[in-house]
Amino acid sequence: MEVEAARKDAAALDPELLQLPEVAPSALRENSAIVEALYSQWLALPETSKMVKTLIEDAKAGGTLNVAGSSAASTNAASSSPLPSMFPAGSAPPLSPRSTSGSPRVMRRGSGAGPSSLGSPLKLVSEPVREVIPQFYFKNGRPAPKDLREQCLSRIDHLFFAGEGLQIQEFRPVTKDICKLPSVFSTVLFKKIDAGCSGTVTRDAFVDYWINDNKITMDTASQIFEILRKPGYNYLTQEDFKLVLKELLASHPGLEFLQGTPEFQERYAETVIYRIFYSINRAGNGHLTLRELKRGNLIAAMQQLDEEEDINKVLRYFSYEHFYVIYCKFWELDTDHDFLIDKENLIRYGNHSLTYRIVDRIFSQVPRKFTSMTEGKMGYEDFVYFILSEEDKSSEPSLEYWFKCIDIDGNGILTTNEMQFFYEEQLHRMECMAQEPVLFEDILCQMIDMIGPENERYFTLRDLKRCKLSGNIFNILFNLNKFMAFETRDPFLIRQERENPTLTEWDRFAHREYIRLSMEEDGEDASNGSGDVWDESLEAPF
Repeated sequence: MEVEAARKDAAALDPELLQLPEVAPSALRENSAIVEALYSQWLALPETSKMVKTLIEDAKAGGTLNVAGSSAASTNAASSSPLPSMFPAGSAPPLSPRSTSGSPRVMRRGSGAGPSSLGSPLKLVSEPVREVIPQFYFKNGRPAPKDLREQCLSRIDHLFFAGEGLQIQEFRPVTKDICKLPSVFSTVLFKKIDAGCSGTVTRDAFVDYWINDNKITMDTASQIFEILRKPGYNYLTQEDFKLVLKELLASHPGLEFLQGTPEFQERYAETVIYRIFYSINRAGNGHLTLRELKRGNLIAAMQQLDEEEDINKVLRYFSYEHFYVIYCKFWELDTDHDFLIDKENLIRYGNHSLTYRIVDRIFSQVPRKFTSMTEGKMGYEDFVYFILSEEDKSSEPSLEYWFKCIDIDGNGILTTNEMQFFYEEQLHRMECMAQEPVLFEDILCQMIDMIGPENERYFTLRDLKRCKLSGNIFNILFNLNKFMAFETRDPFLIRQERENPTLTEWDRFAHREYIRLSMEEDGEDASNGSGDVWDESLEAPF
């Protein structure tokens, strides 16, 4: 009865409506009776009977089996294409012939726009949509969007209103307002555009360099890198920063007092550049790459220069107090003032806090090759690297510096024997100073607990970089004064660290030393001059 009812339902359908879209196999399995009725109805059509007879006659004659009304291309396509999943494999019937009239579907399709007249909608497969991938690489940088370009041109027209160009002293607003760069780049940017040294940058020259050359769409680090680097180089050198420091010394209000002392201007600029390369040039080869520039905090410090009139509040790189401490420390050790120090000079650093063995490793140039051309002598640049590493052992450049010193065989790990070799001298010094010696076995357990290395038999640089207290390992091995301070845990220093957690060990050291050095200088002025120099504030710390 159920099959008979299905046959009656199928007989009431228009044959054109039998060309159904593709149906899921699960739906066919659930309605097998209707499918069977539809198949029987299709076989009963006159067109089907004619097509079957034609196919049989062609097969007997040994010719190619072509359905009447179809082209060779459509036949080949049909024979090569798999049948829809509506029919079981190997039992699919021939395609139903298409009527040229009477079907709304046929009427809606334009002639020649769809498949052949015998093609079934079941076989229609939509072509994959081609996704247009926008261009993401531009050899000379990404071009500026139209609105950004017009906005920039409007500001340029405002600053270049006279049409005669700008001179170097008039170029700072262009650097800050249009390029959005720190003002210390004004001179170097001006000279970069004015390649012919005419003394003037015209509107067209600036537009060509900044907009047409797509500098406007670069990030700030890339803009600065392109401005500073020499043609043909893919890195920056110390020489490339000299114009920037010259602009800083000439324009920053916090450095006006140095105008009458050009020799100290030069030393200040050198010190700042050495500090920049110490912190950012992690490869230590003197070639500062774009990647290193992006990873560092130099650009933020340069932007702070425009916001802060007190140069000493720009703690990263540019503080004059920091320069003063470094230079005075070097001058104290350089007894003959030839701007070179030897082992005997360096051993006096920090009230003889360092061991002879670590000083020997420094002068063997293991952590860093000396830039001085005199054998057995350390130059000012080498001393800057040393003092920054010694006074802030929590920084990564410092950890790398001292790790190389302790790693005697250079195999990338600090073994027990290597650490014991350096600690032996510390132990001897404690005995000479009548202090209770701490055996190496005990101190080794303390160091392992402090660092928590992946393998307790040795320390790796990775182990040390993961621990905030790793700098104390080196103090234990070769700096007796700091080792004793760590053991006693000075509550005053602990309170200082908690009050100013953003300050580094170097910031705190430089602040203490600057106060001490300035007080010593004031005391000398008072003893050499009149009593008018004396002030009650000098008595306050005592």
